[in-house]
Amino acid sequence: MMIMPSSDQKREEALMSQATDVDLKAFLADWQEGPERIKEIFLSYKGQLERDEAIQLQFIPRPGVTYSLRAAHKAQTSRELLAMIDVIEDSPRWLSVCFYADMISDPEGQGDAVPGGLLGEDAICFDLESWEQNRVQYVAARLAEACQYVLLRSEDRL
Repeated sequence: MMIMPSSDQKREEALMSQATDVDLKAFLADWQEGPERIKEIFLSYKGQLERDEAIQLQFIPRPGVTYSLRAAHKAQTSRELLAMIDVIEDSPRWLSVCFYADMISDPEGQGDAVPGGLLGEDAICFDLESWEQNRVQYVAARLAEACQYVLLRSEDRL
């Protein structure tokens, strides 16, 4: 049996989505790209996630600390997130892309294990300080893998 969201839940999601859009657009408009191309990487991952209609994005700004883009898949039932992309406020800015440790593989060992690092659960995080084509693609593949993990788990429950 599928439980449909109430009209209150739908309204709340729509308001959150509007606030996310406004905050994110303002953040991106103010962000001046540097030679590290971190903004380009961020936009690439954001675009990858937006291409999947089942993924919902939430932007949580914490000026001076981080700007978090949190992705959740509609098929998820037991966890809040699919991935979290943090823009770390530093000079220059850099990205930390984190996943639940059991959702992805890291065959090349490029990520860092972070016990309790994603909403209290073990995580694998990838720090990107500049555009490195192979690393950018490697993390993009982890995003795709996390989506597949969620879809496979949701099919197991059917």
